[in-house]
Amino acid sequence: MTEYPKIELHVHLEGTVRPRTLLEIARRNDYALPAETEEGLQALYEFRDFAHFIDVWILTTNALRTADDFRQVVTDYAQEAASHGAVYVEGIFSPSERVRRGVRWEEIFDGYCDGAQEARELHGVEVRLTPDMVRGHPLGEGEEVVRWSARYRDRGIVGVGLVGLEAEFPPEPYEPAFALARELGLASVPHAGEVAGPPSVRGALEQLGADRIRHGVRVVDDAGLLREVADRRIVLDVCPISNLRTGAVASLEEHPLPTTPPCSAPTSPATARPPSRSGSTRRTSTRPGSRARSATTRPKRAYKAWAGASIGTLSVPSKPR
Repeated sequence: MTEYPKIELHVHLEGTVRPRTLLEIARRNDYALPAETEEGLQALYEFRDFAHFIDVWILTTNALRTADDFRQVVTDYAQEAASHGAVYVEGIFSPSERVRRGVRWEEIFDGYCDGAQEARELHGVEVRLTPDMVRGHPLGEGEEVVRWSARYRDRGIVGVGLVGLEAEFPPEPYEPAFALARELGLASVPHAGEVAGPPSVRGALEQLGADRIRHGVRVVDDAGLLREVADRRIVLDVCPISNLRTGAVASLEEHPLPTTPPCSAPTSPATARPPSRSGSTRRTSTRPGSRARSATTRPKRAYKAWAGASIGTLSVPSKPR
């Protein structure tokens, strides 16, 4: 499918780093990873649930420390994305996580923006950037993310988002930060409706003024909200394989995307976090009361499992979920 030009609207750049590259970056920054081999890191990426995914994410991405690290992250992924036919990528990064560990704001933003420029020059991929605020961090840190993002608007920053433990931290407290973003000319692209239900999506729409919703698949649990999203043409950046790997869904067959009844919201399929092991994704479900199962699939087979039924629409299911 590389002959078709593609866009990627939802990819966390820190999560695109392959184990070998992560080990190299950690060594040059004298950072101790929780594993010292590619195989050891790969084992860490077998997430038990969404909270475990967040824990592993923090442990591994803290290895990124310098502008050169951040630049490399962008250019490496642009090269990979170009090999799949991508012409436009909206990359996400979480600057306040790095700042909390002593990295300067300028180092982070300069590195990512330099990478976006190199991505265009070296690989012909247009990269725009949408830094995330982090749920659970104080509002002031979120507003600082917004202010720094606005300073780099002329270098490819186009919006800001909200990421993290959605079920524990609803969107409403971050309304002032997103109001500031609007004043400064930045779009609103928060995560919502990934592991929390329709109220999270409603909060993102009403309090955060979302221009797009990242994930948003739980709108299928509220027919009225889904119809509103459809009527307003709010695009949902849907990431089926990421949802599988982090435990948001038990299997690709159970993902809301392929449902087909008439009320449909526009969607843009994306990776969010590409598989850390080239060629496969694997997750073992440990939901209470359910039979543990595993899903191992190659990307082309995964695509066929869900994409053929309903590319571009998310619909109210025909029977209760």
